[in-house]
Amino acid sequence: MTPPRVVVLDYGSGNVRSACRALERVGAEVSLSASPGEVLAADGLVVPGVGAFAAVMDQLRAVGAPRLIERRLAGGRAVLGVCVGLQVMFERSTEKGEHAGLGEWPGTVERLDAPVVPHMGWSEVAPPAGTRLFRGVEDQRFYFVHSFGVLTDPAAGAADGPSAPPLTTWAEHGSRFVAAVEDGPLCATQFHPEKSGEAGARLLTNWLGMLA
Repeated sequence: MTPPRVVVLDYGSGNVRSACRALERVGAEVSLSASPGEVLAADGLVVPGVGAFAAVMDQLRAVGAPRLIERRLAGGRAVLGVCVGLQVMFERSTEKGEHAGLGEWPGTVERLDAPVVPHMGWSEVAPPAGTRLFRGVEDQRFYFVHSFGVLTDPAAGAADGPSAPPLTTWAEHGSRFVAAVEDGPLCATQFHPEKSGEAGARLLTNWLGMLA
């Protein structure tokens, strides 16, 4: 059986080698690239993200990533955002001013409503019924490192249409925030699957199984 081809988007954000290794361990053929041809041809695209929202958006624009992500999603081609890679899929962020995101989902990235930030460590998640991403790891803990998040449900503001609304997974740190979203070809996690041990590996395996 041919392994799925996955591109981890290379745009200068953080340590992406751990994401590449984690995907390889669960059976993907992985390349680190920002080449439009490779990004568009891959079975799956992973959009990592570490650091401030505005800086990540600037880096994405510098390699033409917003258009490439849009083209993949329009064609039903899988995209997985991780950490700030989840946050940029929303409309805007209030981190260090107000900044526009990619607008794939309604909502604002804002400072976590918690007595201690950043939220750093292992937390349980609450996936919805019908989840495919968390199949078999619904009751597991995942590793988070973040000070900002989305506190409102993207499904609540989704436009009416023939497609099903996004499935939102929640976690808590002070208050409830979005831990993951599944929405057709677009999935994203606020936590780091590549740093989440066996649970993260199972989640990545589940995502690879969704690429077809």
